This record gives sequence, C-alpha cells and structure tokens, in this order.
Amino acid sequence: MSCPSSSSIGLLLLLIGYAAAGPEPDLLPRAVRSSACQEHTNLHHRLDVVEKQVEDTVEKLEVELAALLDAIEAPKWRHLMDNVGKTAVDILEDPGERSQS
Repeated sequence: MSCPSSSSIGLLLLLIGYAAAGPEPDLLPRAVRSSACQEHTNLHHRLDVVEKQVEDTVEKLEVELAALLDAIEAPKWRHLMDNVGKTAVDILEDPGERSQS
C-alpha cells in the first residue's frame, strides 16, 4: 500500500474543517461591502474636519479670552476690580434683599 503524501492529508484535513465549520455566513456582495467601507472612510474624514474646526475655534477663543483679560487688567479698569474694604455685591441677589442686609 502506498503512503499518502502530506499534501493529500493536509487537503483532507482542510475539507473536514470546512465541513465542520458549517455554511458560510451570508456575505454582502463586494460592491455593497466596498460602498460601506467608503461610507466609513467618508465619515472619518468628516469627523476629522469637524475636529479640526473645533480645535481652531478653541484656539481663537483662547486668544480672545487672553485679550479680554489683558484689557480688564489694564490700569484704566484696575480701580473697578480693587474692592478692598468694600462689601462684595452678589449680582444674582434680589435687589430688594440687598438693601435689607
């Protein structure tokens, strides 16, 4: 009797494994899978654009805030912020309650 070659045994094991795995899951056609991948890629691209716009907006707001803080801390406005010895006013307090205290 002749000895089966290792490639024949490998092929036989592969076929047994394939049969044991059961039927293939329903795969979408290549065109549908490709369009889904393209949509996924487009979504990530749009998210990257939005992220860049948010980062740019935050940078602009940081610059504006720094300019406003510099303006507030200027000597022209300094006397409004110096409240040593004065009672702090709560701007959220009802004006009627403010006169009673």
